[in-house]
Amino acid sequence: MNNQDRPLLEDLSMFCVVVRKQSFAASAQELGVSNALVSKRIAILEKTLEVRLLHRTTRKVSLTDHGTVVHQWAQRILEDADQLEEAISQKGTTPRGPLRLCTSSGFGRNRVAPAISVLARQYPELEIELELLDRPVDLIAEGFHLDIRVGQVREQHLIARRIAENSRVLCASPAYLERAGTPRELGDLLRHQCIVIRERDQDPGRWRLTGPRGPEAVKVGGPLSTNNGELVHQWAIDGHGVILRSIWDVGPSLADGRLVRVLPDYSQEADVWAIYPTRLGTSANVRVCVQFLEDWLAKPAP
Repeated sequence: MNNQDRPLLEDLSMFCVVVRKQSFAASAQELGVSNALVSKRIAILEKTLEVRLLHRTTRKVSLTDHGTVVHQWAQRILEDADQLEEAISQKGTTPRGPLRLCTSSGFGRNRVAPAISVLARQYPELEIELELLDRPVDLIAEGFHLDIRVGQVREQHLIARRIAENSRVLCASPAYLERAGTPRELGDLLRHQCIVIRERDQDPGRWRLTGPRGPEAVKVGGPLSTNNGELVHQWAIDGHGVILRSIWDVGPSLADGRLVRVLPDYSQEADVWAIYPTRLGTSANVRVCVQFLEDWLAKPAP
């Protein structure tokens, strides 16, 4: 491959969008171009590299083996290009351009989205995309710059910065406790209706907490479960059972008596983390956003 045959950065960027969206049409919509242009540029990229990058079906596209290798290198090349621009321009101190971040739905709506609204006014040259996802996220494969996560961080290959302290607590409504009785020890939860959530880092069938005897676990269950924390919160207020939820979420309901804390000696650590690829450690966009969110979360919730 001679210099004239090397792939264009624009084509590599478009290829990464297609991989993330798994669709030419969805990629074209996000990029604001025609389907025909996306198809043409991917074909040119495949011709330049002399390999087939994508399997195409009527429903979606997926990576070939060669495509997987090219995608990994394309992400690195595009990140290096961004860092080069930061190093030689005002971008190193003034955030501008794309910033893709994700977080869970409840925390995103209630705490992150209001912060992003203010951040966007302070830095109008930022192009911010926020996605609310109640599932595990592969930060690099899905093309996110930043994940704001409540709970555990297991990926050792990513940078993780704690930006707020938080814990999950057990609680239920006064009506439920009057009807079913108040648990006196962790094992009592086996005989109670517990509202289970399938969200990010949580094991839906087993609650791991720290109490007077150190870390303990209890298997829980009940007739209701969901992947949405706001529904869990409301069902608990409605009297359907015991929940394990972040104090940032249930704090107001505990304060006004709609919920009562159960087994107050027990809690689960669930700090808030900003997680991003090591290659973005010097990104002005990521740095400014993370610091802004840390300062924002240090203030009392409205």
